[in-house]
Amino acid sequence: MNVSIKNILLYIFLFNSILAQINPVTIWASPSTSNQTESTPGENSSSPTLPWYKEIASQWGGHIRLRESASWINDDSPYTIIDTGPFYDRSVDARLKNKTYLTDQSFITAHYEIVYSGGDTRDTQNELKQFFPDFFSDPSMSPLIMDDDSRFLDLTKTIQETDHHVLYHRMDRLSLTLQPDWGTICIGRQAITWGNGLVFNPMDLFNPFAPTDVERDYKIGDDMITANLPLLNIGDFQALYIPRRDPGDRHTTSSRSSFAGKLHFSANTYEFDIMAARHYNDKIFGLGSAGYIFNAAWRLDVVGIIIDDKSEQDDYLSLVVNIDYSWTWWKKNCYGFLEFYYNGLGDTDYSDAIFNSTISERISRGDIFVLGRKYLAAGIRIELHPLLQAHLSVINNLSDPSGIIQPRLVWEITQDLQFIIGGNFFYGHSQTEFGGFTLADTQYEHHASNNIYIQLTYFF
Repeated sequence: MNVSIKNILLYIFLFNSILAQINPVTIWASPSTSNQTESTPGENSSSPTLPWYKEIASQWGGHIRLRESASWINDDSPYTIIDTGPFYDRSVDARLKNKTYLTDQSFITAHYEIVYSGGDTRDTQNELKQFFPDFFSDPSMSPLIMDDDSRFLDLTKTIQETDHHVLYHRMDRLSLTLQPDWGTICIGRQAITWGNGLVFNPMDLFNPFAPTDVERDYKIGDDMITANLPLLNIGDFQALYIPRRDPGDRHTTSSRSSFAGKLHFSANTYEFDIMAARHYNDKIFGLGSAGYIFNAAWRLDVVGIIIDDKSEQDDYLSLVVNIDYSWTWWKKNCYGFLEFYYNGLGDTDYSDAIFNSTISERISRGDIFVLGRKYLAAGIRIELHPLLQAHLSVINNLSDPSGIIQPRLVWEITQDLQFIIGGNFFYGHSQTEFGGFTLADTQYEHHASNNIYIQLTYFF
């Protein structure tokens, strides 16, 4: 990003900060208060006409999050070439949020974040690049830092980067929203979610959460133009365009961009989605539905992907179906879900699949997250106390079988302070996806490390 654009963004943010000092300000506190209806500028016709800057209202909020983790590796992991562990890692991230109302029908959203992360895992991965350059230099297999190399605007700046840690800051949201009578248009860095998946979500093509993500506060923002158009007596239609650049020359190309539209409508007690997209060079079509059976909610998404003609890979189908239910057990509020996922691009030869260019490319851009075909995920949440919740989720590869177990406790210490302790524990025999499989032409196995973590978040 050139200097002039950086200065413009800085001036916008500083301008909003100055306005916050001379105008009424609403503060977002914790998640419980941030979901309340947002205030808009006053509409009292009897009030005297104010200067334009007095009509502007702002909301501010954010969080500071600290995370510490420890992980353990198996004896046959390539990490043992450098260190046998355990590995201790830490991260700190802060997010400052602002929403500035320009008029009753327009507002600007801006989120600034600064992130520090590092530790033994980063150290080891950097050293392993010399032994496995094709694997540990691939960002899809070894993500070390967020970047905007392929985004339309480069709003990420690395402050300091070493083999041990990285410190960077970025604008994760920066958009203008217009709400005329006929719909809504949003231009700039934003996030959008499509699809009905709870763990896996094949219809959500644009920076989806990984199935193992338990922190789902914010999706990564993308530079896009979105439009939401209500259709009288039918439903609504959403359209989007995401321009992306070639990281090499920074030119915007249609072969890397996304164009998509989704029609949402209801019939009786059922809801339906029809989606069509060109995502990179793939043509994608999706059909989704949701409804109720007794007191449980069910959802279904079927997505067909027509692969880029230049690829030797056949076209494939993805499917997700889930059901969730809330109940009371021993006077405790409980919630549970069950989800089946089919990945038509999956393979049972994981050693070959992980180096398959078609698969690795789609893993790196977030189209898929797993190597196999059939998965069953389940989760349960029990409210042990109004301020303490116990969570347990499991993702299981049905073909191996192998999987991951994710327990955690969430304690709302105060309205603005949250503490989480949890872990990620993998199971499965050798030569399974989660239990570990041999890296081609080596004596080592690739598998994720068991880990435990603690996390403290202050909301303001």
